[in-house]
Amino acid sequence: QVQLVESGGGLVQAGGSLRLSCAASGSTFNMNSAAWYRQAPGKQRELVGSLTSGGTIIYADSVKGRFTISRDGVKNTVYLQMNSLKPEDTAVYYCAADPTRYYSGSTDANYDYWGQGTQLTVSS
Repeated sequence: QVQLVESGGGLVQAGGSLRLSCAASGSTFNMNSAAWYRQAPGKQRELVGSLTSGGTIIYADSVKGRFTISRDGVKNTVYLQMNSLKPEDTAVYYCAADPTRYYSGSTDANYDYWGQGTQLTVSS
């Protein structure tokens, strides 16, 4: 059974940094394409950034220059490095992955697997 397990969330002051991890379990599962989403209280879930199989990354305008997505193929893990955090970054962060698609973009249905979410709270 494939699972995506996120970790690294927590409470941080504005201007601080944090790194989230999303590890995939399941011996035959490869995160071909992946993404990070977030959902703030009372708001719709939004795409933070998506990663193609070839390594191309597309970021939401709200996080460009501050957030970085990366992947460790050996560990089958995707990371979200978040710098210069703002209170408006407070949300539950989810990772999503698909084992077959080169690029899944912002279409939720393209991702077959989702993590359970990890809370980030940025204090002002």
